[in-house]
Amino acid sequence: MPDFVRGPRIAVVGGGIGGLAAGAFLRRAGLTATVYEQAPVLREVGAGLVVAPNAVRLLRRLDVVERFLHRAVPLDWGWEFRRWADGSVLSVEKLSGVCEQLYGERTYVIHRADLLDTLRAAVPGEWIRLGARCTAVEAGSDSVLLRFADGSRAEADVVVGADGVHSVVRGAVTEPAPPEYSGLCAFRTIVPAHAAPDFALRRAQTLWLGPGRHFVHYPIAGGRAVNVFAAAPAGDYTEESWSATATVEEFHAEFAGWDPRVTRLIAAGGVPSRWALLDRAPLREWSRGRITLLGDAAHPMFPFFAQGADQPPGRPRRRPHAEHLGRPGRRTSVRQRPPGNQAAEVRARQTAPSRPVSSARCPAPGGAVPLGRPSLVTK
Repeated sequence: MPDFVRGPRIAVVGGGIGGLAAGAFLRRAGLTATVYEQAPVLREVGAGLVVAPNAVRLLRRLDVVERFLHRAVPLDWGWEFRRWADGSVLSVEKLSGVCEQLYGERTYVIHRADLLDTLRAAVPGEWIRLGARCTAVEAGSDSVLLRFADGSRAEADVVVGADGVHSVVRGAVTEPAPPEYSGLCAFRTIVPAHAAPDFALRRAQTLWLGPGRHFVHYPIAGGRAVNVFAAAPAGDYTEESWSATATVEEFHAEFAGWDPRVTRLIAAGGVPSRWALLDRAPLREWSRGRITLLGDAAHPMFPFFAQGADQPPGRPRRRPHAEHLGRPGRRTSVRQRPPGNQAAEVRARQTAPSRPVSSARCPAPGGAVPLGRPSLVTK
């Protein structure tokens, strides 16, 4: 039985966005935890992310929003869809002023490393164990045993699996199964602001749509760089890794014949990363006894909704407040949330690069006029 005088022993496996956020909110609830991260150092990986109002509200609760705002770029315009061949604006959403009125916060873009640094500021340094790659999870009647690659072990009363799409913790909750390859791969690169054309430095999230592909860019790092993300058919490419790369020529070949502004951004970005987009079917449950999952370990999402860093595993019917874990007399287990987010996951899964474009809602930035009748971009 856990010692409720000191609180339950809580282990968070994974020190990414989900894992650090979990640690931060446990601390806010007056509990302690250990965050096990397999990387030997927390270094700059990944690139840009959209941080929507739902996530900004949580950063404000953690009292780190000022640190976040110092590095984030507020978006004035979002979902600015452009035609692949000539840049014609198909549709665009005004965000500045509108998001605050509807949701109480703005929408921002930020480098993943800056968001991780923001969250790390809310987690005590002594809670984080680096170089701790979890290799096995063994659930017992009174505790959970974690085994690590270096031979060490740790016991916990509650385990939160935030260890990504290749989750080890997931196997203790549901029948282990490999992720499925979607048939799509992603390219990503960062362009220094001095090398980027002016149109890419606007505070806008721009998405170019073309046959079987799409190309996204927006400013990050306080406007000092431009994040570029693109999706294309994977062919026989199946590697999924933050460190995998392609050549500029390979990236350019996927978008040959597109508007010159697209290909100029590709050329200006240097060596791009490239990885296969993996998928999993939605789980019917992601908690069992003392173990629960969050983030990509529970519900990997394609990036087409720009909610991968923001989206919780589902709206709970009865919210399992973190502070309940520390109350004497309460059984130490994690309640199962209903699969309320499955509809969003399925929609993201079905959203292909050649998705239909929504109707134009307002004038485009820079004086461009949206097309009046949106359609599938097929040629």
